[in-house]
Amino acid sequence: MNKTLDDPQLDNHSSPRALRRPTHGRMLAGVAAGLANYFDVDVTAVRVALAVLSLIGGAGVAIYVAGWLLMPEEGSDESIASEFIRSHQAGSH
Repeated sequence: MNKTLDDPQLDNHSSPRALRRPTHGRMLAGVAAGLANYFDVDVTAVRVALAVLSLIGGAGVAIYVAGWLLMPEEGSDESIASEFIRSHQAGSH
């Protein structure tokens, strides 16, 4: 079956999802829950993938830390990294 532009599943007019770390339903910093919400997958699958990546080379740890630093928490417009950079730029002037 071919999809046409009139197909509701191809509706590109909806607002984009925000990549955020949720304040509820998280185990540590909410990175896995935020990724699961953004990609609309089960949070357990994301947690397992991060754990496997951590065990076979450590990439899962790096991804998790990067997500924690770069993904803003729900209710915030800035990530931890951007807040840190902004505060240091303000202090240097």
